[in-house]
Amino acid sequence: GEDSETKPEEVVVFRFIETENTMEQKLADIEQYLDLKRIAMVGVSRNEKSPSRGLFRTLSKAGYDMVSVNPNVQEIDNQTCYVQLKDVDPPVEATLLMLNKENVMPALKESVEAGIKQVWIYGVSGPKEVGDEAIKYCEENDIELVAGFCPHMFLNDSAMFHKFHGLIWKMVGLYPKKV
Repeated sequence: GEDSETKPEEVVVFRFIETENTMEQKLADIEQYLDLKRIAMVGVSRNEKSPSRGLFRTLSKAGYDMVSVNPNVQEIDNQTCYVQLKDVDPPVEATLLMLNKENVMPALKESVEAGIKQVWIYGVSGPKEVGDEAIKYCEENDIELVAGFCPHMFLNDSAMFHKFHGLIWKMVGLYPKKV
């Protein structure tokens, strides 16, 4: 017979940023955000196959008036793409930040300057993924924050994968709680 190597089973592990924040996301905050209708996605990709473009399209199809903000793109899905939030007219009610960690703070500051008080920082592992500085800044500036979750988990018409993601989070106790 052939010698075969046995491979250990792969284990999926959520990686959390080391942080001191103890923020617990409330489901009511997420529901309040999703009740808004005009949302700017900051950092939407020019790549049509990127996760941000997929989410942008999903939210648009779900009835949200989505606005794209990316200084490197002039148009997203046949709509004007704005260079910065202050250029958006009419203004948006909220921002959804789809950014690398180093770009989150400038986008939060831009949100405050534009008078936006509802912000969702995209992530897949909850508030621990967002970091202390961003959470503290939001608290100091009275921003209602959804921190480190994927909106797909909370939309009614999401694909099975996203529903499964939400189910796993419920099973392990990481899904936002009703309070």
